Formats: sequence, structure tokens, C-alpha cells
Amino acid sequence: MQTLLHMIWREKRDVILSMIAGFLSGLTAVALFAQSGFLISKAALMPPFYIILILTAFLKLFGVVKSTSKYAERYISHRVTFRLLSDIRMRFFTKLEPHANTLFSTYRSGDLLKRITSDVEVLQNFFLRVVYPPFVALLVFIVTILFTTWFSGWIALVLLLGFLLTTLVIPAALMHKEQTPANTKQELATELTEFLYGFLDLQLHHQVQHRQQLLHHISAVYTEEMRQEENAKQLTHTWNQAIALITALLVVLLGAYFVSVDTMEGLYLAMLILISLTVFEAAIPMANVPVYLHEARTATARLEEITEPQPKTQENLHKTADYSISCSHVSFLYAGMSRPALEDISFTIRPNEKIAIIGPSGSGKSTLFQLLIKGLQPTKGTISINEQNLEAVQEESLWQELSIQLQHNHFFSGTIRDNLEIARPEAADAELSQVLKKVQIDKSLDDLIYEKGDNLSGGEKQRLAFARVLLRNSPLWLLDEPFTSIDERTAAKLHKELLAAEEKTVILITHKLQGIEDFDRILVMQDGRLIENGPFEELLKQKGLFYKMKQQSR
Repeated sequence: MQTLLHMIWREKRDVILSMIAGFLSGLTAVALFAQSGFLISKAALMPPFYIILILTAFLKLFGVVKSTSKYAERYISHRVTFRLLSDIRMRFFTKLEPHANTLFSTYRSGDLLKRITSDVEVLQNFFLRVVYPPFVALLVFIVTILFTTWFSGWIALVLLLGFLLTTLVIPAALMHKEQTPANTKQELATELTEFLYGFLDLQLHHQVQHRQQLLHHISAVYTEEMRQEENAKQLTHTWNQAIALITALLVVLLGAYFVSVDTMEGLYLAMLILISLTVFEAAIPMANVPVYLHEARTATARLEEITEPQPKTQENLHKTADYSISCSHVSFLYAGMSRPALEDISFTIRPNEKIAIIGPSGSGKSTLFQLLIKGLQPTKGTISINEQNLEAVQEESLWQELSIQLQHNHFFSGTIRDNLEIARPEAADAELSQVLKKVQIDKSLDDLIYEKGDNLSGGEKQRLAFARVLLRNSPLWLLDEPFTSIDERTAAKLHKELLAAEEKTVILITHKLQGIEDFDRILVMQDGRLIENGPFEELLKQKGLFYKMKQQSR
């Protein structure tokens, strides 16, 4: 919340202007009705015509000022809100970016979607619904009560008590009923997103109806919670309106009494009654301040939960022409898991070496890959690049020196050219076409690609991803299962392209043994441990796990 207040304070000029405009709008609304009451009472006494004319002119003036100031208040306050919302989004996405590659291992898609959209937008209400109304209501009431004191201290006291009840006592007393948890809304968004993502699989396994029933149940619970929350809001409004009407009734009774005992001139009674009816309009938004405050606190907590500040890395990668990598007693344990994914991994990769890391499915290869690209942090041990601790290296600085191919690569809606230029925006069409030929893709650069590459085969996706690696051409290449969906003949050609990369350190993660005999060394993993390390022929002579895997692959 302090961050939000700080961001609002940065817009202090417009904030102050909007509050001044809101104060003028509220005050002139009260003055307009007060003037009307006074004019009615004065007209009954048949004063000179010019008195009526002056009072009518003031009535018009208050009406014009009220309308103009209301427009200015809405315009300026919403301008502040939109700038605040923009700042919130930029700040959130800036803090979110370093965590982007690990978020889906911790949060479900629907939950993330809700936080990124709904929770961010909830915070736009913080200024308009939490910060702004109390200041305006307080200023309007202070001036009104001071004005009323001139005519009757008792009536001013009644207005003060009504103000305290409507702005403090009633909202505080009913606040707990309005603070319904957001868990059901979050659960609904999460389950609905997963239902849409997995609809085809659910349909193929005849589980659509079961999931629909679950969604209907969650939706019903959420609807009931929203109904209760809306009822609580209406109850607060009802109480505030009741307090306002009771206050006005007390003003009528006290005013009539004071007029009857000649302690107040009857000319002002209608004016004071209309003031008591109008001034509480400024207090109406106060009824929902606790609701919006609670929502803002909840949204802020949920956003900060996924953008918790990590230890600041202060070093850039020491850039050289080639890189070595070493792991020293590295272990990694996923949150909530009892068995480590990696345990006591140690090895060294020399500059320009071509390394294949192999092992059965579930042996920890991809987890090791994520550690090497700093997608994850080791639970124990250290990873160094050119003897520089990877933990102390800024991610962006590291990624600038990497050419990476993941198991699942994203493709954006657009052309093949658009998706290749991600790797090198300045690349000419001739270079892009040449790379397409190298990866055995017979398509035009202008051919369309659907979102997530839905119109591409698995092999085409992997070849386009490898084309990005070739285009980027960084000193250090890391590829995770890059050719699993490609036929052996094409994969062999791509292996040759991989091994032909001169003065590049290449690390290939794979479970396929075809084409790895030409790598400088092979690291063999099993059950999260590195059990073999050496050249192809040497590992065959040892007749260990690698030898058995090679025999089974024939």
C-alpha cells in the first residue's frame, strides 16, 4: 500500500487539483440547495425585486460552478487513475519479467491470468474509491458545519454526529461482512482456463460433463458470495441513508423548536434543512471505502506474492570469445517434492567443447538444463561460467551470450519471418532464407504461422526453433531435446550443423543416441545423478548404463 501511495504522490499536482475540484463540486451542491431554501423563505416575505434577482443570480452561479467543477473533478481524477494504472502495470510487469520462466512451475495458468489482469485493474480503484472520497467528504463537511454553526451550534453538532456515523462507525461495523475472500473467484478463473486448455483431451476421455458440473458448482458458490457481498454493500448504503434522513429529521425538529422559542430566525430553517439533506451526498462514497481498501490490499498481496524481490544480482557476465561451465556438487529439489530432481552433480565443460547430456526420461536432464540457463537456482552447490558464479550474474547479461532451444518453444501469430526475426531483428531476408534451407524447411518467409504454431507439425516447430539458434549464433549453445519429433535422416543433418559450429560451446540434452558419437564427451544421467562422463568410445568400453542404452537402441 505504501507503494501505491508513493505512486499517487508522484501525481500530486493533478491529485490536488482533482480534490479541489471535488471539494468545489460538493460545496457548491450544498450551497445550491441552501440558496434555494433561503430564496424560497425570503420570497415568502415579499422583499424588493432586486433582492430576488441577486439571490437568483447566485443560484445560477452555484449551478454553473457545480457542473463545471464536477466535470473538472471527473476529468482530472480519471486522468490520475489511468496514469496510476499504467504505472502499476509497468511496475508489475517489470518485476514479473525476471520470474517469467519459472512461474508456470509454481502457479496455474488461470491463477496467473487473474493476477495479471483482474488484480492489476482492481488497484485502479485505490485512488478514486479509497484515497479521494475521505478528503473531499471531510473538507465539504468541515466547511458546512462551520457555516451551520453561525446559525445554530446544536444543529452543527447533529450534522457532525451524522458525519461520524456515516463515514466511520457504520462502515467499520459492517466492514467484516463485505470482506469476502477472493479464493472462489480465483478458483473459478483457474478451473475455467484449464477447462478451455484441456477441452479436447476431456472430450476424448468423456470427462467434459464431469468438469462442467464442477465449474457449475464453483460458479454457483461464487455467485452466492457475490450476492452476499452486494447485499452487504446495499446494507451499508441503507444504513447511511437512514442516518442521513434521521439527521435531517433531527434538524427539522431542532430547527422548529429553536424558531418557536425565538433563538433562531425562521428565515433560515428551510436553508438548514436542505443543507442537512444535501451534505450527506458527499458521504455516500465513504460507505464502500472499506470494501475497496480490502480489495486493494488483497490484490497487492497477490501481486507481490509472485514478484517477491530476489537477491539483487550486481554483476554482468564477463564476456569473452568462448566460455567454460562447471557444476560443483549441485542439487535441486522442487517445492513440495520429497525426492531431489538432481543430487550432487559435478562436471566441467571446457571452452568450445561439444557435450551431449543423455539419460532416461525423468533422469533430471531438463532440470539441469534450466539450472544452466538460470531458469532455476540450485538448492545446493554452485554453477560457474568462466569461474564466475552464475548466481551473481544478471539473467539478461547471461542470456545475451546464449543461443537456447527449449523443449517447447513458443511461436507467435504472424509470418515465418516475424518468428525468425525474434532471434536477430536485423537479419536480412537472404540470411533468413538461407537458414530455412539449413534446417530443411521448404516454406516462404511470408507463410503464416498461427498462434502457438498450431498449423505447424512438431518437426517443423523444432526445426524453426533450431533456425533461431543458428541465427542468434551466440558463443554458448544449449539445446533441450531439439530433434525428438524429426525423422532420423533430417536429424542427422541438423546434428552436423550443430557440430559444425566453430568456436562455440555446445550442450545438447537428449535421450536419443543417434548422432552423438561425434560429440567430444557424453554425460550420462540416471535418477538425478551423473553416473558416467567421457567420450563415446570410452563409455562403450566401460559397459555401463550408456552401453546398455546403446544396445537397446539398435
